[in-house]
Amino acid sequence: MSAKSDPTVDADKAVVKGWKAPSERVRLDRDRILRTAIRFIDDRGLRDLTMRRLGAELGVEAMSLYRYVPGREELLDGIVETILLEMDADPDVEMSPQDGWQDFLQRLAHGVRRIALAHPAAFPLIASRPTEAPWLRPPLRSLQWVESFLDGMISEGFADDSAVAAYRAFTSFLLGHLLLEVSSLGADIGPLDIVDPGDDSSSLRDYPNVRRLGAALSEDHPAAEFEESLENLLDRLALLLARDKA
Repeated sequence: MSAKSDPTVDADKAVVKGWKAPSERVRLDRDRILRTAIRFIDDRGLRDLTMRRLGAELGVEAMSLYRYVPGREELLDGIVETILLEMDADPDVEMSPQDGWQDFLQRLAHGVRRIALAHPAAFPLIASRPTEAPWLRPPLRSLQWVESFLDGMISEGFADDSAVAAYRAFTSFLLGHLLLEVSSLGADIGPLDIVDPGDDSSSLRDYPNVRRLGAALSEDHPAAEFEESLENLLDRLALLLARDKA
């Protein structure tokens, strides 16, 4: 038997038998593993991701991956980090306000939404994985982005408590809206999954307004709703700033 005839030979067996290790035949590094995992989730969903299947996708035995990611939990954390790094490369997102705090937040919000729409099946990980610190709130869950957010708001005149209030309101708005949006694209968000009641309206007997407005409630306009909610949030924060400057 040769390594050539078995494209997923275990690395340890390869060494013992004198074959080329998988990493010699297939160049591996942590970044390639994580980006392949993200593509796997994009194509097949999070539930199907296992170390064995990821190894097969890369043409190696699963054990070959553990040198770079010690286990599935570390793999999922790395996926979140890699997805968030995409925002660093987004030319429309700024690390500090250049044209005012409203423009700063609009750019940041749309940058996060672009990530969610690019990776809808993986986006729920950003909400569910443990953060770097217990007080960090997804989807702005990296210390770098939280620091940039707070620094940007304070530099624009927000008091400390108002900057924190802005952070809480901004992240709650983003997370709630985007989780609902990716769920409509098929993402698995667990208990937040929306159940389709079908044509049986018997369960709505005691809710006449819901039944009467059912058609309107079922309409889906994510882009328009995102813009409207964002504008409302910015208006609320402008009131905070006006109070701080009074």
